[in-house]
Amino acid sequence: MLVLVTSDFHGYEKAFKATAEIAKEEKSDLLIICGDITNFGTIKQAEKYLSQLVALKKPVLFVPGNCDLPSLLTGEINGAVNLHQKCVLMNDYSFIGIGGAPISPLNTPLEFPEEQMMKWLEMTAEKCSSNKLILVSHSPPYDTKLDLAFIGEHVGSYSVRRFIEERKPIAVFCGHVHEARGIDKIGSSILVNPGPARHGFYAIVDLDEDVKVVLKNFKGKG
Repeated sequence: MLVLVTSDFHGYEKAFKATAEIAKEEKSDLLIICGDITNFGTIKQAEKYLSQLVALKKPVLFVPGNCDLPSLLTGEINGAVNLHQKCVLMNDYSFIGIGGAPISPLNTPLEFPEEQMMKWLEMTAEKCSSNKLILVSHSPPYDTKLDLAFIGEHVGSYSVRRFIEERKPIAVFCGHVHEARGIDKIGSSILVNPGPARHGFYAIVDLDEDVKVVLKNFKGKG
């Protein structure tokens, strides 16, 4: 299964158009958005943006980011699946999601205590039956290449890291920290931050015998 992983659009419409074009070119089987679909926008705006991807008639999974509004935390969008606190089985892979980010000085709309995030993760994992677990999180796990901010500090989630260490998902897709685009590992779990789609970044993940990741750029599309 070929997965197109994106994050951090922040309401930039041209990036959604470019993503739709890339999904067709890459022959993606599944599209995943790791949050910040809007830039403090409504669920109606999110639905408008995602409609370009939904129109491809491919499965679309998303979690809300810290810069999305609370309505997107529990809201549903026609043709796409809000993965926050859900488990979706697809081709024998169990995708689970957690939106938002840990509490920070940014004081953005969707920030939560680590204890709450851990509770959500544990409750959601209990809904899954497949051994092939994949986590979709807006926030990256703490103390990795994917959460190192420009200020030189790690700003990821302790609870996301703990969950990975305990549950050992085969892959983790995240975003949030724009400058920390890359690939890393915790134990056997492959971690991917595709970088902000707003700036033309995405990842192609081949879920086969092994998890194969290629970081790409669609700058200039759309």
